[in-house]
Amino acid sequence: MEPTCNLIIDSTCDLPRDVWDKPGITMLPFTYFEGTTTYKDDLFASRTPKDFYDWMRGGAEPSTSQPTQGEYEDVFRAAVDTGVPTVFISFGHALSGAYDGACMALDRIKEEKGEDVELYVVDSMLPSSPLGLFVAEAIRLRDRGMSAKELVAWAQEARYYVNVMFMVDNLESLSRGGRIPAGVAGVGDMLDVKPLLSIDLEGALVFAGVARGRKKGMKRMVDFFERNHSVEGESRYVVTGNADCQRDADRFVSQISSVDESALIIAHDIGPTIGSHVGPGMISIAFWGPDRRSNLSISERIAKRVKSE
Repeated sequence: MEPTCNLIIDSTCDLPRDVWDKPGITMLPFTYFEGTTTYKDDLFASRTPKDFYDWMRGGAEPSTSQPTQGEYEDVFRAAVDTGVPTVFISFGHALSGAYDGACMALDRIKEEKGEDVELYVVDSMLPSSPLGLFVAEAIRLRDRGMSAKELVAWAQEARYYVNVMFMVDNLESLSRGGRIPAGVAGVGDMLDVKPLLSIDLEGALVFAGVARGRKKGMKRMVDFFERNHSVEGESRYVVTGNADCQRDADRFVSQISSVDESALIIAHDIGPTIGSHVGPGMISIAFWGPDRRSNLSISERIAKRVKSE
């Protein structure tokens, strides 16, 4: 079936090129830099994961930046000029200003082209592996003929069914980037544990537990998948990521496959943008599972109600 819409995605989805490199799909790169040297996050097209993470192991502390307003506007303008309805799936707003930047660019394009342009910006509320899962499914639905408006409606609901857990070697990089408090990172290092994290409904990082060592951490993640992964519906995608720890990643994929032989596993490298904040050694998993809104505590439900009102 011929697609009825185009997609714009960004490099924080960390998907392998063969998943997204199709007609009508545009990849918008983030930027990472150290000092005065700037690099485009081309998902390791110009350098290997080992080279990048060895760079970090050697003391590099890269920072990251979302696309500029000019870059957003250029890509959006080109999309509108094709005459094909287009959906941009953005990195979650809780970890980046990318969504706000995209909305500002869309406003600018509407000033130029008119309010009725068929260009839509969606906040995925997701990063990296979960965003990759989300984008891979959006591509599948788009290729089956889903329209732009249908895809937007799907995305606004589907993002809550993405379940995720990831393990980092330490919390230093996340602390440096302001994603968690510095004091929390220090406690984790002192206890010699491997932190397990997830995301809340807004896409911000939350602690999911700790494990004594990487093997136990991976076991916790496999158990999480076994308890929660969906066996319904057409999509069997499971996305696993690793930050230059391929041996552990291969073992992890094997363990996931043993739980569900029908899972369609997309294994990917954690790209430079996300890698700059998590550091070497990260292992992640994202899959379709229960509605995360149903797992809210009483205090979270109250806070959500107050915010909505």
